[in-house]
Amino acid sequence: MNAVRKVIIDCDPGIDDSLALLLALNSPELEVVGITTVSGNVPANLGAQNALKILQLAGRLDIPVYVGAEKPLKVAYTSAQDTHGDDGLGNSQIPAVTEVQAHPNAVGFILDTLAKDPTTSILALGPLTNIAQALQQNQQAFAQVGRFVLMGGNYKSHGNCSPVAEYNFWCDPDAAQIVFDQMPVPVHMVGLDVTRKIVLTPSILEYMKDVDAEMGAFIEKITRFYFDFHWQYERVIGCVINDPLAVAYLIDPTILEGFDAYTTVVATDDVARGESMVDDHDFWHRENNSFVATDVDVMAFWRRFLTRVLKATEPDLSTTLHQLLEVGA
Repeated sequence: MNAVRKVIIDCDPGIDDSLALLLALNSPELEVVGITTVSGNVPANLGAQNALKILQLAGRLDIPVYVGAEKPLKVAYTSAQDTHGDDGLGNSQIPAVTEVQAHPNAVGFILDTLAKDPTTSILALGPLTNIAQALQQNQQAFAQVGRFVLMGGNYKSHGNCSPVAEYNFWCDPDAAQIVFDQMPVPVHMVGLDVTRKIVLTPSILEYMKDVDAEMGAFIEKITRFYFDFHWQYERVIGCVINDPLAVAYLIDPTILEGFDAYTTVVATDDVARGESMVDDHDFWHRENNSFVATDVDVMAFWRRFLTRVLKATEPDLSTTLHQLLEVGA
């Protein structure tokens, strides 16, 4: 049996971040040692409150939450509350957690944790401001990181906030550039090419509610706004849930296919802001610094998510998944 992987989750909850946290917290392969928040989908302080709500739901308020960067390194901050709701959880108005409070200084927590255990993995689900600041303070602290996985960027797929850029990289392009240019371990990029294939459809949601009424109702509450947004702007029936796929990949790398390449990010604040540039033809002859995901086993993802978060069981799960994903049994 493989050893449990210690991980810091740096995020901006956010609807799909919240679903990702639920998957991580319900996966025995991972030990979440702390959650750090960054301004992205919502401001960092609001994201920390949302992280606490998810921890309370999961019965894991023992895990500390740290508030990080309030704004990007250089560009003006633009939230994604139009996508995630004013409260970041689909305007669900879930009561605030009062038992515990979030702590300040996310960057300090990241560096202190790596000093104690340099092999701790990092899962970055939001803009990379906290990670870039930590790298700038102590690059060597990341030299033995077990694995650095991020949800962000895009290779062949179009952007989701400009023709070329994915939101996390677009929100703080300077931080994204620093992470790819300075991270001493490979950057595992779980981008829009694969996350767009993970769609929570109305049918999957109904199945969730059937197998776990309480958790299904919670997911329905926070994703209803997300469903409406995706239909209005992208004509998607359901919603793309980007971040849980990065968690699934950290647990089981075989769920994704891809290739190693040199990647950097455009930091200029112009039409190409936040574009992830993957040198797939080795034009620059630079050493590979990233793994770029290009394909995903959709069935394997949903099997893991539904068994972990909703406690779905066999043989019903396999039979139902084939129907829900419209593939032959």
